[in-house]
This record gives sequence, C-alpha cells and structure tokens, in this order.
Amino acid sequence: MAHSLTSLAVFQSVTRKEMMRSLHVYGSVEIEREFLFKSKSCYVEKKAKPLFRSEDFRRPEISEGSVFGTWRCIFVFRFNHSLPRFPTLLCLSRNPKLEDIPNLANELKFISELKPKKPSKISEEEQISEDEQCSTDEYYNSDLPKPRKLVLKQDLNCLPDSETESEESENEKTEHSESDAKSEILERKKRRTTSRQVAELSLEDLSKYFGLTIVEASRNLNVGLTVLKKKCREFGIPRWPHRKIKSLDSLIQDLQREAEKQQEKNEAAAMAVAKKQEKLETEKRNIVKRPFMEIETETKKFRQDNFKKRHRASRAKKNQESLVTSSST
Repeated sequence: MAHSLTSLAVFQSVTRKEMMRSLHVYGSVEIEREFLFKSKSCYVEKKAKPLFRSEDFRRPEISEGSVFGTWRCIFVFRFNHSLPRFPTLLCLSRNPKLEDIPNLANELKFISELKPKKPSKISEEEQISEDEQCSTDEYYNSDLPKPRKLVLKQDLNCLPDSETESEESENEKTEHSESDAKSEILERKKRRTTSRQVAELSLEDLSKYFGLTIVEASRNLNVGLTVLKKKCREFGIPRWPHRKIKSLDSLIQDLQREAEKQQEKNEAAAMAVAKKQEKLETEKRNIVKRPFMEIETETKKFRQDNFKKRHRASRAKKNQESLVTSSST
C-alpha cells in the first residue's frame, strides 16, 4: 500500500525508548502499528490498539517534537509537502534492522525515493535558519568595538597637561573593560547549544540534572532557561523535580542515620528502618524516570512527621541550653 500512502507519523515512547508507534494514512484508510526496537535482537511488530486520532494528526500544528501523552513525534511525512529529514533511527542505510519490520521499512523506503519538487529551492527551515544567522551576525558585528581614532590635542610648544593624560588613560581603561565584557558575552552566546541539538535532547539527558536547580541544570546543559522549560513541557513535566528529589534525599539520609543508631540497640527496628529507606530510594528512582509523578501520600505524611520530630528535638535542645546558661549565672 506504499504507493497510495498520503501521510505517515512515527512516535517514540518518552518513558521506554525502545517502544515505537506509527500512524499510516492511505487516502481514507488509517492503520496504526506498534513496534519494539530491541537493542540486542531483531525488531518486532506488535499488535496495536488505536491511540491517536487522525483528525489530530492532520492538523498543521502537529509536527516533530509534538507530545501525545507519553508519545513524542519524531517523524512526519505528508504527501505534496516538502520531504522530511530522516532521524538516524529511521534511516535504512544507517539502521539495517528496520528490514525486520517490512510494514514500516517499505514505506520509509518509498518516502526516501521520492524526488523533491524543486531541488534548487532552499527549504523554508534552511532559509529561516540562514536569515537568523545573518541577523545574528549583524547583531554581533554591531556589538563589536569600533577602532578608535587617535587625535593629538597636545600643543607641542607647551608642557603636557597631567590632568588630560589621566582622563585619557581612564577613558582607555573603561573602553577596554567594556570591549572585554562584550567579547565575553559574545563567546558565551557562540557556545550556546544549537536548535538541532536542543531538539535531540532526551528525557534521559535531562534526568542527569534533576538533582540540581533548573537554573544550574540549564547552565550544565548549555541551553537557555526558557528553552529548558519548553523542553520540559514537551516531555509532560509540569515542574522541575529538583525539590521532590531533594526532599527524598533528606528523608533517606535521616533514615540512614536512624538505622545506624537502631543497629546497636534493636536489630528488628533497624531492619524496618532499612526497608523504609529502600522504599524511598525506589520512589526516588521512579520520579527520575517519570518526573511528572508526585510524591506518594504515605511519604508526604512521613515527611511531615519527620519535620515535627526534628522541630521538637531542636526546641528541646534550645531549652536545655537556656537552662544551663541560667544555672551558670
């Protein structure tokens, strides 16, 4: 049916990278398929239940990077439109394992063999990127310090004025410092991650920095804060999970100290504490994998009890210290 193909969209699971889905449109006929891209064995086609509606697929705003629940669109083809770029995963020349799933491979081959309408014409995306690059170059060049013309104001028949010399030297220092600051900003902008690299950022890449604040994470990923927030929305992350992970880390450390204390007194109690610690560590790992998850109700209650316990302990310590100081006086 590849010859009558009018539209094709391929989606990758956000939570399980090896799970793939495809939506094939042949005129008025729509077929949805599911595949398992195994890393160490052959690719397999599975029985698929329909998830995506064709009306949503036909909307012009649906494009690469769009997220449907836990599925992210990585490839879109529409007949009579400009040919899309193939990701490495869906490129037959780079990924020969696609031959294991002919229902998808044949159609990808059909699309790759299509000839573009106007080969000489630059695509809109490339034109936009070139325009952006030109405007960026103009912006950079406008910021660069202009060469300074030296004018001798000193009368050669008179002694040099010390005040004028000091003013000129101060002006030179100010101009040098300003030019250094501007060049530093330019270097920082040039080191920024490109839009293609941002598009290739996966949930696994972001999860490495969930332990940091969103500002620190954006610095480490070398992307802007606004870009990182937009990327989070694509993956269905309503809020950066730094606070949740930090809170769980604090509870795990408290339980670790408690287990060490109980080990000397009561082994059964120490085992119970260790079991609770293991449960919290599992919950933390789950949040790193699925950052849109909330902390469990039981964990929230334990956190509240732990806070009250620490508050009472610090209050008792302060009272004891005040009694000691009053008795000594």
